[in-house]
Amino acid sequence: MAKEKTTKKTKRPSPYNMYMKAELGKVKKDNPGMTHKEAFKKVAESWATAPENPKNKKE
Repeated sequence: MAKEKTTKKTKRPSPYNMYMKAELGKVKKDNPGMTHKEAFKKVAESWATAPENPKNKKE
């Protein structure tokens, strides 16, 4: 018997994923000569102090 086809539910992007997507485009636009690897590293480092980071939320 064939298995029934199941639809895969997509996982909601994490705050990190949403931040990276938004900021990576900005960094690449502002620095067109920068490689993707360099831009990604720069944005990933800025995540540590970003207000979007849940670990930086003030209580």
